[in-house]
Amino acid sequence: MSATTAITPKFSMMTTPCRICFKAAKWLPVLFIVTVVVWSYYAYVIQLNLFTIASIIEKCFYLIVYHVLLGLFLWAYWQTIFTDIGTVPKQFRLPPTELDRYESAETDEVRRDVLERFIQKHSLPVYNRTMTGDIRYCDKCVQVKPDRCHHCSVCGVCVLKLDHHCPWVNNCVAFTNYKFFILFLGYALLYCLFIGATTLQYFIKFWKLDVDGKFHILFVFFVSIMFAISLVSLFGYHVFLVVKNRSTLESFRAPIFRLNHTWMQDKDGFSLGALNNFIEVFGDDRKLWFLPVASSLGDGVTYPQRCVDEDTDDLLGARQRWADDEEENELMCTGYTNSHTHALEEVIVQANHTNPV
Repeated sequence: MSATTAITPKFSMMTTPCRICFKAAKWLPVLFIVTVVVWSYYAYVIQLNLFTIASIIEKCFYLIVYHVLLGLFLWAYWQTIFTDIGTVPKQFRLPPTELDRYESAETDEVRRDVLERFIQKHSLPVYNRTMTGDIRYCDKCVQVKPDRCHHCSVCGVCVLKLDHHCPWVNNCVAFTNYKFFILFLGYALLYCLFIGATTLQYFIKFWKLDVDGKFHILFVFFVSIMFAISLVSLFGYHVFLVVKNRSTLESFRAPIFRLNHTWMQDKDGFSLGALNNFIEVFGDDRKLWFLPVASSLGDGVTYPQRCVDEDTDDLLGARQRWADDEEENELMCTGYTNSHTHALEEVIVQANHTNPV
């Protein structure tokens, strides 16, 4: 299997018309969300505020708060959809010589040896393994998987810190846009709760009256409450994941670390405490925490660990050497500032000193 064939997404084998239809169909959930938001704008702003509410003060208050929430909600939604999920650095891809040696190997032991030599040669910061202690390798992308990286079958590529592929944003939720996704859920929930709370009195009033625009006001109340119920559980779950420093995939299949000379699953292997976990996703600048702008710490490839086994403690030097080489060659897969990287390094040092093994 050649490298070109291996990394080709499934839908690329379709004919051109089918491929276009497939890509268009993936935008249908996004189109549905946009349609609901546009209709809710008409129902709330036009039918409720302009045609129904008589009080100027009440009307102005509702419109100001509504548009602030709507703006933040749409901003976070846009960022979640259109933020590039990034790529795995090319250092993790097997060169032709190692790839031929790996694919021609007759036993698993030989393949394991090829990968071990490869990561040692290039000082790759790879600490997670499979249940058998093997290096995590993607046959489709012909590359070693960095820690917390997984292959997305929909996008056809390996994604850094993949949480899940979300059809409602037509994108992977991963390292580069996870903060935006959390804010999108949070602001969407506030948007729905605000609409539901401010239309409740008119819902009760219009339930027994025949008023122009009654249908829109009644229905927008039902829709906002329905979406709020769905969002509160989803948002709460992802807040829990942020506090625990886990992804959705890791919550179902814990990453494997070397602990006490054996490879073991540890759901809290990347957890540094609730505050540090929050800062890792939202950044160290408090002014940017609740704005949909890039502020997450790190490069998406290396992550501080809660515990470091004495057998792998010396590999932390390899982590730093690899990061230095990446910085010199300007091959970092994200554009975060050096101050964020230094802040993450401080968290790494603190974690290693406060959680000795």
